[in-house]
Amino acid sequence: MNIEQSAELERRVRRHAALADATRLRIVDALALSDRAVSALGRGLGLSSNLLAHHLRVLEDAGLVRRHRSEGDGRRTYVSLIGGPPGEAPAAPDLGTAERVVFVCTANTARSHLAAALWRAASTVDTVSAGTHPGERIAPGALAAARRHDLELPEVAPRQVDGLLTPGDLVVTVCDRAHEELGGADAVHWSVPDPVQVGTARAFDEAHDDLAARVAALVPALTPGARAT
Repeated sequence: MNIEQSAELERRVRRHAALADATRLRIVDALALSDRAVSALGRGLGLSSNLLAHHLRVLEDAGLVRRHRSEGDGRRTYVSLIGGPPGEAPAAPDLGTAERVVFVCTANTARSHLAAALWRAASTVDTVSAGTHPGERIAPGALAAARRHDLELPEVAPRQVDGLLTPGDLVVTVCDRAHEELGGADAVHWSVPDPVQVGTARAFDEAHDDLAARVAALVPALTPGARAT
């Protein structure tokens, strides 16, 4: 066995060992569709802060989750799932019926537009994107990334989320600031790093790939609902 094979074997052992615990499996399942603040994750699972911290360390060491500071409120820490249980998908919840999926970020210039474009390519459920503080136009880097990935992304003006939402919407925030500003109006939160701040093609491609994986996981959790005419 060469060095690469040995390292991969050790990685698989750590992942399996980390998931040989019911509480850690519950954490992974809770993160299947939505990133969560550490405090909210603990409350939702009924875990003390010390016990949650222990289990998160084990999952981090196994390469299954990551913790990071919010891009908005630096006092908050979010947990994201970066790998599911070996050989099976996390037990994602059924989110029920949605008439429309609304992707929201701060400026509505990159992440939310890419998410909506990916959603249109994967689902029959209607979608739109918006921002809490809309910018002037879609970021050129987002448009270029869409072209590289053969993704149809219309060059439309960013829009304000205020006054846009309706009762049949499933709101997905794709940045920490928007999640914190909406104060619980979103059903799903994706803590996707802002590629505009970095400005490189690689950053936009990484945002695209992150969003693509999340969209693929969310699509089967929703049942299409007919919009009122």
